[in-house]
Amino acid sequence: MPIVSIKDLKTELKPGQCLLGIDLGSTTIGMAISDTNLIIASPLRTIKRGKFKTDLKELISIIEERDIGGIVIGLPISMNGQEGPRCQATRQFAKNILNIFEFLIAFWDERLSTAAVKRVLIEEADITRKRQSEVIDKVAAAYILQGALDALSGIQLDSV
Repeated sequence: MPIVSIKDLKTELKPGQCLLGIDLGSTTIGMAISDTNLIIASPLRTIKRGKFKTDLKELISIIEERDIGGIVIGLPISMNGQEGPRCQATRQFAKNILNIFEFLIAFWDERLSTAAVKRVLIEEADITRKRQSEVIDKVAAAYILQGALDALSGIQLDSV
């Protein structure tokens, strides 16, 4: 299966399947999961990155045990709209998945996701820096996935 748009991702899902959100970092992979109605994203877990095959094995395990129908990967586009080396690495990660495992993958612009999540964790949740480092990636993945879910349901983020 190819890399698809967010809208096409929804039409390709089987009833009852969830989406997996991924915040791909250089040392960790934050993951979040949607509900079966594709309305709410929840943080799932963070894994330490290792060799690609090890990371993929972990992803496939989660996909199979949770009946995931597609993946939404945060694309780290720069503030000026350009795609730099991190975007290229993210796109390559998705291609590497597709070379081994046939699956639906879509990208979602993740600009400012980590900054927004940090602000919420510090200002609103008053979480210590140590605890932030433990949860930031999976919460950022939920933020990314929630943006995609809101787009799928037609919610205009700038009008909320």
